Amino acid sequence: MLVGATVNLRPDLFKAAIAQVPFVDVVTTILDPTLPLTAIEWEEWGNPQDPTFYHYMKSYSPYDNVEAKDYPAMLITAGFNDPRVAYWEPAKWTAKLRFLKTDRNVLLLKTNLGAGHGGASGRYERLKEISFEYAFLLNQWELNDAPAPSSVI
Repeated sequence: MLVGATVNLRPDLFKAAIAQVPFVDVVTTILDPTLPLTAIEWEEWGNPQDPTFYHYMKSYSPYDNVEAKDYPAMLITAGFNDPRVAYWEPAKWTAKLRFLKTDRNVLLLKTNLGAGHGGASGRYERLKEISFEYAFLLNQWELNDAPAPSSVI
């Protein structure tokens, strides 16, 4: 959620951003008491059925604040078996960003069909995910073709 809210407020501050299984449709999710971790979160977040909390949540909810403007390059991830952030939240946010953003920066959605909220399980599968994220950043920073150092200190 923090990455989403930040790129909405100040996209000019970033060359690239990675939103890992982002909780971005705050209002819709917290309004649904049948979803896990919603009604029990009302004590901390407030109950969005109360207009005061509803408007406050809507003021920072990443999905609700996407605008027609330039955004940084973004990698958005989702886990199909995520019990905390349903896979459709990142997908829905990505679709809205693609529709409204005015730049030509890369916007990738990577949904891992075998992962939950913490990403892939197993050491090597997790390392593959981290490598993918590093490759995304290196590509955006145009460092993927940098020459290897001639010596290591």
